[in-house]
Parts: sequence; structure tokens; C-alpha cells
Amino acid sequence: MKRYVGLWVLNRTMRNGIDLRKLRFFPDALSLPVKRDGLDPLPGLMKVQAEQPVKRLAELFGRGVWLVSGHDAAREVLSGGADTWSNDLGQFVSQEGRGEEEQIGGLGMTDPPLHTQLRRYLTPEFTMRRLARLQPSIEEIVRARLDAMEAASQGGQPVDVVEEFAFAIPFQVICDLLGLPVEDRSRFFELGVARFDLSGGGAGTFGAQAQTREFLIQAVKEQRHRPGDGLIGALIAEHGDELDDVTLGGIADGVFLGGYETSASMLALGTYLLATTPEAMRMLRSDAESVDRVIEELLRHLCVVQLAFLRFAKHDVVIGGMEIKEGDCVGVSLLAANRDPALGDGLDTFDPTREPTRHLAFGWGMHRCVGAELARMELRTALRMLAERFPDLAVAADIKDLEFRKLSAVYGVESLPVRLHATDDLAAV
Repeated sequence: MKRYVGLWVLNRTMRNGIDLRKLRFFPDALSLPVKRDGLDPLPGLMKVQAEQPVKRLAELFGRGVWLVSGHDAAREVLSGGADTWSNDLGQFVSQEGRGEEEQIGGLGMTDPPLHTQLRRYLTPEFTMRRLARLQPSIEEIVRARLDAMEAASQGGQPVDVVEEFAFAIPFQVICDLLGLPVEDRSRFFELGVARFDLSGGGAGTFGAQAQTREFLIQAVKEQRHRPGDGLIGALIAEHGDELDDVTLGGIADGVFLGGYETSASMLALGTYLLATTPEAMRMLRSDAESVDRVIEELLRHLCVVQLAFLRFAKHDVVIGGMEIKEGDCVGVSLLAANRDPALGDGLDTFDPTREPTRHLAFGWGMHRCVGAELARMELRTALRMLAERFPDLAVAADIKDLEFRKLSAVYGVESLPVRLHATDDLAAV
């Protein structure tokens, strides 16, 4: 397995001269699935789903670009095997003059046998038994953030949930999981949001990725000599001879990619829905089954990962009655699929009492998020403790005044001011 991520990707030849790094902006014709109206999909996206759940959006670099928005068609694409689809984004990114830290890899962007090998290393670390050891530290992290929110609200002042709660919790959890030293975390914190911002096209996104990978590759090098007590140290101890620094840095980067921004956005937007839905707040203070029901409905309704990792057809294939040509690119709108009327009635609304649906918030098939159970653990713990500590939590701004991400693979809000107690409104006057 030596250097299999770096050299396997770096030595790939470019096909048809395509290089996504050269994109300096995100084409407007492709923006429909990564834009929203508040918390909801654009009306145009749901219109497309109703009329043509498998639709050819545009042509890019001589290839058709398709959007799949219907639930059944989405499941069909996501569950398709490596004989039909390739997730290898590295084939479309020139590596000329690039360092090893700028490679394109990770579970969501690689194919078997590479994908199989990567997942084999990670899966044992994300079993419920292994994750259970993190529960006490997650509770400690959440409790500390709730204390910080309380302190920041003295005098009835609004508190920014995004800064004080939503980003701080998953960041600390991921750092603990990876085993990153405390003194290195401030620099790592600065590298997060840009990974998912599409407004600068491919150049900005891949540049931000290179920085995080470089940071984590360096962390691996240091832990070769002083292993930490997290995932990086565990993989070095168990597979040290198989994994070089670039490979292990790439694995760590994939964990960061999947577990930081996504959980932060779910916590922020989830807090908004809880604060505006008293029944959901009550259910979170109830039994475990009620908590799980609220969390699953939040995942379905918000679906902050708007678009699944891109697939490229290895041969002509028919999906939803539409013929997709070999080499065409297919994007699956997880958000639209989760609101497909075929799954039930009223799915455009948030209903915490709803019977859980077969939502696709974590994807499906062999590329389903390996950290799904960790994400659920974080959400259950953080939002339950939030509801118990601040049962009268209220949003201190109109939704029209909130600044949402305009063009991002992971949807979120820049700031969310809240009042923690019912008396805060009087105290602030």
C-alpha cells in the first residue's frame, strides 16, 4: 500500500485535457442544486424534480452534466457499483507542478480497489463499540460550550450559536478523534470553511484542500515519533509499515472533510429549527426514541450536504428513462431526493413527530458516510443538552436577515444570534 494514494492519483494521465483547477468560477448553469431559499431548496429545483427527476443540465469540457433529484433515481445511482460509475475526481485535475499534499483522494473521490483499501482502515475505527469511548468527552465538550454561551449572554445579550456552539463542538471532537495536539489546533481551525466554498471555482476549493492536507501530513510525520492517542496514532501503531505519511494524511483529511463542516452546519441550522419548533425542544428533553426521531427528521429536512460526490459513467447507462453517455458527469441532489413526495406527504416541512423516512443525508451504497454514527452521536448529545440547558431558547433575528451560504457544497449559516432565556428580552431592554 506504500504511497498508493499519492502516486496512484498523481500518475493518472489527463483525459481530454480536462483540468478542474482551471475553473475560476462555478458555472451558473450548474448552481441549481447548491443554492437555497433559506432552509429550503430553490423552487426551480423542486420543479425540475417534478418534471424531470433525471435532467441534463449542461455540457462541460465536452461532457454532459446531469442532475438526479428524484429519490428512486438517486438511490439507483448511489447504489451503483464500480462497474458503472467512477468517483475518481483525480482524473480531471492536472497534477503538473503540484506537491503531494495537493493530490485528490479520499473515500468519496476514489474507486475500488483503492476505495476498498481505504475503507478497510477506517471502518473499524467507526464502529459503535469504538465510538462509545468518545461519548464522555463529547458531553464534556458540549457542557463547556454551553457554559461559554451562558457567560457570553450576561445581561441578556444575544449569543452567536455558530461561533460559540456549532463550529466549536465538531472541531474539538474531530481533533480529539484524530489525536491532534492542542497547540496545533488554532491553525487547523482556520483551514475549514474554504474547503466547501464553491464561489471561487475549482482553484479556490483545491487550494484550500491542499493546505489542510499539508497540515495533516505534517501531523502524521510528527506522530511517527510521538504517536498520539487518537485515530492517527492508532493507525500508525496498527498499520505503520503499510501507510506512508501522504497516505495516512489523506485518510485523516477525509475524516476532517466528512465530519467537521457538515456537523457544524447541522448544529447551527438544527438549533434554528429547534428554537422555532417548541414540540421538537420538548421531544429532545424526553426519551431516547423521541430524541432519535427529532435527529432523523433534522437530517432529512436540512440535508446540509447538498450534493453527493460526483459520479462519472463508465459506459452508457439508463437512469430514470434517460440515457447517460459514457464519460458524462452525474450529480445527485440529496436535498431534493429527501423531499421527494414519493417518500410521503408534507416533506417540505419540518415535522419532528414524523415517522423516519429512508433519507439520504449520509449518502447510500459503498460511498455512504463512514462517520454517520459519529455524526448522529454528536447531534443527539449536543442538541439534547442544549434543549435541557436552555428550554426557552429563541432566535434573535428574522430568517430574512440571516446570511446563508450562497454557493457551497455544504450548506450553512454565517451567524445565528439567539437569546438563551425567556427573561433575556426584558433584560436587554
